[in-house]
Amino acid sequence: MSGRILIVDDVATNRIVYRARLAAAFYEPILAVDGQGCLTSAFAAPDVRPDLILLDLSLPDMPGNEVLRRLRADPRSRDIPVIVLTASQDPGSRLAAFSAGADDVIIKPASDRLLLARVRNLMRSRAEFSEESGLSANGFAEPAMTFDPPGTLAVVSARPETGRELQGALAALLRDRLVVLSRTQALAEAASGAGGADVFLVAEDDIGADGALRLLSELKSHQATRHAAVCLLDLTSTPEAAAMAFDLGADDVAGPDVPAAELAVRLRSLIRRKRCGDRQRARMQDSLRLALVDPLTGLYNRRYAAPQLAAIAARAAETASPYAVMVVDLDRFKRVNDQHGHAAGDGVLVEVARRLTANLREGDLLARIGGEEFLVVLPDSNMAIARRVAERLCEAVEERPIRLPSGQALTVTVSIGVAVSDSRAGLPVPVDTVVEQADLALLDSKGSGRNQVTFRLSAA
Repeated sequence: MSGRILIVDDVATNRIVYRARLAAAFYEPILAVDGQGCLTSAFAAPDVRPDLILLDLSLPDMPGNEVLRRLRADPRSRDIPVIVLTASQDPGSRLAAFSAGADDVIIKPASDRLLLARVRNLMRSRAEFSEESGLSANGFAEPAMTFDPPGTLAVVSARPETGRELQGALAALLRDRLVVLSRTQALAEAASGAGGADVFLVAEDDIGADGALRLLSELKSHQATRHAAVCLLDLTSTPEAAAMAFDLGADDVAGPDVPAAELAVRLRSLIRRKRCGDRQRARMQDSLRLALVDPLTGLYNRRYAAPQLAAIAARAAETASPYAVMVVDLDRFKRVNDQHGHAAGDGVLVEVARRLTANLREGDLLARIGGEEFLVVLPDSNMAIARRVAERLCEAVEERPIRLPSGQALTVTVSIGVAVSDSRAGLPVPVDTVVEQADLALLDSKGSGRNQVTFRLSAA
């Protein structure tokens, strides 16, 4: 099964029909007959919780909008997409459902193609952030934001007067920035990498349904705009056209007679969803960065350094060029922690990392690989170059005392072991052997009095 869908309807015939439709599309339907049953399923353990809810508004125990509000108020269910199914065509009823948290409102009897396309569309969006749902379930996710900053809404229309009319109708209902763009301007913004809009509201007008779908496809294919939400307006003359739009990636499709108040609520929901996605992607990027970067010094860590060193060695073998490996260790660092405290020790590590970085080339690799131990790799460097760099690093660390938080000035030194691999003399030396030689050279530096550089040449 490709997803678990909860059908909430007090009419047995409706439940049977929707269950058959969804099962035929290889979804796993589960059933509830009232609002409390819906909430019980939605608040269940994550492995049995529904991935999407089809909710009828007429329930025997509580109003459907009350169910929506409770779903959106609880962190266990606030991100579950909800499609409201209703026989009412009253605009006020639709507005109330969207305001309560519905992702879409579909009038019964629903077109099979449109309903399944909308289900696929919302399930794809949910799958993008399944990791965030896992974090929420375990208590690690950030709480929902209580304040959403204003977003940017781009109204795209081939007729400037249509764009201005939409802008004027929405300006009084939204506190977001509204701009009017032509199709060409929207595509230029996407191609340029600017991508400043959170939501594109695309009016069909002169470009027609096919033109609107092509523009949707273009916006979703460009790196700068692919995460922006896209709402197509006036594209629901047939369920088939709306279904195609959802399958192409539209985030919402609104009919030509949608009231401005309803459209504003739906657009604001899209902005919130887009901002949520932005925050999730930023957190994922931070997680990836922290997996490779030492949080104290900002240098790369051992996990990043190992494959980079292997790549440098492979390039050296291909070009028959030498490279140098240095292992740098702070002298008597335990004494710093014992006498001045770990906060002072952290400050020393940060300053030493800064001085090492300032005295290396842009293409050199510097990583913190242990408590007070650093790895330096110099591509295209022979023994003479490595000697100059290592001696410069020693001098840079020792030449100026480091100011501690207490105000005391502390002079620290480093010992360095250096090994150079030069494949021009024969077969390349294994990377592990070069690092081992640098480690042995470091031990020699420590044993000879510290604050010095010892060299070992690893040549094939």
